[in-house]
Amino acid sequence: MGSLRPDVRITRGNVVGIEQKALALRELHASGILVLPNAWDAASAAIIAGAGAKAVATTSGGVAWSVGKSDGGGMTRDEMIEQVRRITAVVDVPVTADVEGGYGHEPEAVAKTVEAVIEAGAAGINLEDSKAPGGPLFTAAEHADRIRAGRAAAAEAGLAEFFINVRTDVFLFQIGEADGRLDDVLRRAAAYAEAGADGLFVPGLIDLDLLARLTKSTDLPVGVMAWPGAPTVAEFEQAGVRRVSVGTGISQAAYTVAQRAAVELLTKGTYSELEGALDFGTMNGLFSN
Repeated sequence: MGSLRPDVRITRGNVVGIEQKALALRELHASGILVLPNAWDAASAAIIAGAGAKAVATTSGGVAWSVGKSDGGGMTRDEMIEQVRRITAVVDVPVTADVEGGYGHEPEAVAKTVEAVIEAGAAGINLEDSKAPGGPLFTAAEHADRIRAGRAAAAEAGLAEFFINVRTDVFLFQIGEADGRLDDVLRRAAAYAEAGADGLFVPGLIDLDLLARLTKSTDLPVGVMAWPGAPTVAEFEQAGVRRVSVGTGISQAAYTVAQRAAVELLTKGTYSELEGALDFGTMNGLFSN
């Protein structure tokens, strides 16, 4: 691995500060089901934590849109890190950062991303095995090398407990023949676990029977992405799923409110879309300065 980059300053002090959060994040995957309403900025993270979330997960899409970039590689590592830093500064719960594909194909790029995420105060990451939106995917061996680099970077930073949740896009991007996708995911799960992955995220898969087969066939805690019409959290838990998130869903809903309110104001001159909003005092009270 070599030494850390000079522009990444990880001290024993700030590692100790997130060590307990990393341990807590691990414990949240040990039993039951972890529900993660995804955040994209400091305010959304504070609201989600205040609603009772035991951890906060970012959504790369929401973060990218908030800085005027497209998801799927349009945002830089530094832009993502700055939002993660702002989020960890306002919540007390563990934060797991969506780092897309690691901001570079090489294992060294993943290592740099892990170093930067830890410096920003996050307790874990979500790392994709796709090279680009829609595919292709890294081979299992290629992505395993990337996971090892991230694992080594976390260990070198003094945070062996850092949680690496690996996303496989086999189902999301419909890679290969339909009847072979579960076997592909299982082969990848085995390779990723051996390389040091702590969790397996399979967006695009909500079939409860397939999920039950998957969760019984891997020791990694399995996560899914839900959307309107998907099974309930309770149904996912019954199938053995340990983690449920909603990706860009909440950020899309928030921006939809902005669109509806703007259209109403501009076309009708009325304000009904603003009814039921969090009041100014509540929002302002989320922050101490």
